[in-house]
Amino acid sequence: MRHRVATKSLGRRSEHRNSMLQNLAAELLKKERITTTQAKAKVARSVTEEIITKAKRGTLHDRRLVLAKLTDEVAVRKAFDELATRYADRPGGYTRMYKLMPRKGDAAAMAMLELV
Repeated sequence: MRHRVATKSLGRRSEHRNSMLQNLAAELLKKERITTTQAKAKVARSVTEEIITKAKRGTLHDRRLVLAKLTDEVAVRKAFDELATRYADRPGGYTRMYKLMPRKGDAAAMAMLELV
């Protein structure tokens, strides 16, 4: 039973999953567009939107919370400096997901995740 389970496990242990989501979110914040599987994109979207919302508030406490989740300081700096001002008047929905053709090797459903 999945009662009160907040995130999808994506078939990985928690350490691996957290590290993978951290890397996906950092790359999305830096490059503003990534291509990954649909399942990973759906989970990475929620992580990234939470980070941008904290960056919009911009307090020292929020910066420390984001730095605890992301270890890439370049991505954190870009979120707080550029993206927070870009999405200042937007109430949410900072990402867009496009479905792509299946991956050639294993026919996994692919998606492109980008910042609006």
